[in-house]
Amino acid sequence: MSVIVAILVGVVTVLFLRIAGGEMLAMPALSRTNYRGLPLPTAAGILIVLAVLVIEAGRAILGAAGVGEDPGLTLDRSLVLFAAFGFGFLGFVDDLLGGGQDRGFRGHVRALAQGRLTTGFLKLFGGAGVAVVLVATPGFATGRRLITDAVLIALAANFANLLDLAPGRLIKASWVAYLPLAVVLGTDDIAIAIAPIMGAALGLLPDDLRERLMLGDTGANVIGATLGLGVVLGLGSEGRTGVLVALIVLNVLAELLSFSRVIERVRFLRAFDRWGQRPERRHA
Repeated sequence: MSVIVAILVGVVTVLFLRIAGGEMLAMPALSRTNYRGLPLPTAAGILIVLAVLVIEAGRAILGAAGVGEDPGLTLDRSLVLFAAFGFGFLGFVDDLLGGGQDRGFRGHVRALAQGRLTTGFLKLFGGAGVAVVLVATPGFATGRRLITDAVLIALAANFANLLDLAPGRLIKASWVAYLPLAVVLGTDDIAIAIAPIMGAALGLLPDDLRERLMLGDTGANVIGATLGLGVVLGLGSEGRTGVLVALIVLNVLAELLSFSRVIERVRFLRAFDRWGQRPERRHA
């Protein structure tokens, strides 16, 4: 399966799930108000997780029937599946149970110091654990690389959460990051493995832009972690180090300033951010 075909399969699969799962997303437990006070279904990123599961199951069935690839999962596809389910689960818990005024890393640490374990801290701590398990796969990484690559994946997931503050922002930004990564990865196994997830995210972009749903931490976690995993599996030492440094800087800056305000002040960022959004939206 080529990368382009894998992306298209991701788009088609998530659109089918979007139609079939409309009643599920409409459940009151998933209703949250967005920045304009509109009640919308959150955690719609669960459709991305389900899409990659359906696609991998379909590949296995077709392979067993002698169509296409071998039915067995490759290591890269197994890692992507684990990342989607691990980070997706943590995000889903936060989407369902999260709340309160504790925001950002400092807010969650402050709450912990006061004896309160927030779902946000659980997501951060659990995400770090999932990242370590991913990188600790036999034959993958040991020693210092295990720690640095796990931090990269966890920071990528966290930064994606920080971007998901306006309709379509995260998906558009993730594709800006994904396109050069896809060129570097070419047709490697990891390129084929992450393509359906990025395709599924793209399939949800129209609904996200038109404020018919919110990806929630479920979707942001999965998209960010997937891109981080693609960097870890597909780039050399220098490339991974560069991305890690950039993610550290961006995550620290997010604690000090508002990215939404920066975007509003820079013309081309503002235009890109507002592209496709409802014209009456106010600043995020």
